[in-house]
Amino acid sequence: MQGNNQTKRTRFTGMQLTRAADYAVRVMIHLAAVAPGTRASRGDLAGAVDCPEQFLSKVLQSLTRAGLVTSHRGNTGGFELPAARRHASILEIVEAVEGPIHLNMCLGEEAECGHRNGCPAYPVWDEAQKAMTSVLRCARIDELARQASPWTPRPAEAPDRTEVEKEPQWN
Repeated sequence: MQGNNQTKRTRFTGMQLTRAADYAVRVMIHLAAVAPGTRASRGDLAGAVDCPEQFLSKVLQSLTRAGLVTSHRGNTGGFELPAARRHASILEIVEAVEGPIHLNMCLGEEAECGHRNGCPAYPVWDEAQKAMTSVLRCARIDELARQASPWTPRPAEAPDRTEVEKEPQWN
């Protein structure tokens, strides 16, 4: 019985992106899927990516500070994806929210491991880091938005076909 509890407790721990990074990627893909120049309110984005609105505020702040999203105030305000950022990579988005990705502490600019030079595992960590960041750098939100269309509506909403194409929803 003890083993089962341990398995359940650690099942989703370990190396994984935070919810903030996941929501940031979802928001960016959502904005890339709508017509250029379209502004979406925080509430609309929260609904589209199934994220609590207050939590999404922090994610949107990070994306705005990084220049990935533009924020507009007022009655016609909202968030929009600048044309130049429609090709942003998943790596750019994740790092805007999380900071630089480091698979292990020895891989950062300020390497904290004193064993780095003589460590037989270092080349493995370094190669894995390069492979992971390469994949994330090559994944572009405009391409992902095209692959995700047409979007599947949520069962409770069931809009007609034209609304599905206009308002992408995450399941």
